[in-house]
Amino acid sequence: MTANGLRVIKPGTLSLVQDLGRWGVQHYGLSPGGALDEHAARWANKLLGNPVAAALLEITLGNVELEADVACCIAMTGAVQRIRLNDQTLPGWRTCQLQPGDRLRVDFASSGQRSYLAVAGGFLFSSMFGSVASVEREQVGAFAGRPLQAGDCLPCGSAPVLPHHRQVPWRYIPDYDAPLVARVIPGYQVEQFDRRALEQFYQTGFILSSDSNRMGFRLKGQPIESGVSGLLSEGICFGAIQIPPDGQPIVLLKDRQTLGGYPKLGSLLPLDAFRLTQCRPGTEVRFETISLQHAQATMKPFYNFFAESG
Repeated sequence: MTANGLRVIKPGTLSLVQDLGRWGVQHYGLSPGGALDEHAARWANKLLGNPVAAALLEITLGNVELEADVACCIAMTGAVQRIRLNDQTLPGWRTCQLQPGDRLRVDFASSGQRSYLAVAGGFLFSSMFGSVASVEREQVGAFAGRPLQAGDCLPCGSAPVLPHHRQVPWRYIPDYDAPLVARVIPGYQVEQFDRRALEQFYQTGFILSSDSNRMGFRLKGQPIESGVSGLLSEGICFGAIQIPPDGQPIVLLKDRQTLGGYPKLGSLLPLDAFRLTQCRPGTEVRFETISLQHAQATMKPFYNFFAESG
């Protein structure tokens, strides 16, 4: 690739180009993909005045090093980690100006799992099915869905120097180590579970398994019995909580399969699903119900706030 932008010196554990995902393609068997923690991703683009779906980089755990070819403005949000511009330590959740030759280093995260690096104007990749979101399994998106490798270039345009830095107010920056009680919108299949199973799910905690990825997070705890078998496969939404035969819940995420036949208790409120993706293996998660009407009233201000750039 001959374009100018940010060149990859160290690619990190798992660094993927993402946006808000591709819509209207699940009937083709394609996963939506997209940033797992939309709260952090949307803030990164908003700080720079980018379109809400501008392409950015999702960095899992850290250990990334990039070098700038052009003058550009960036913003980093998400996991708590040391960010260094040359020899200077930078705060997260704010903008920063890079000049050609500058080195940006992102150390391993100390809290949370994923951080988001946005650049003014967004990274300039051609879309596939309406999105640049990388899905490794399907080989779609930037770099044909694969993670970054040393020597790759994240193309971007040169940006003028900002008159001042912008930063996210502290009250909007999550504490990724805080206990998580995730809200569940019950689905129609909840009627397939008896009262004892539902009480068990909502009154006991579950531990996040290390056997988790962008497709879904597996939980460990006292098995939930559904007493259901032979369901027809149907479309799966983001945050759906499936109960497989072993009774251990799976929360399905952005790279989920498009169809599934396991019974589902419902789906997580998107804000809580975003927050869940920042949790590390071994974290305890508890659940409570939320009505559809309350869920809509909770999410509407969030989406309205990020609907426009700037």
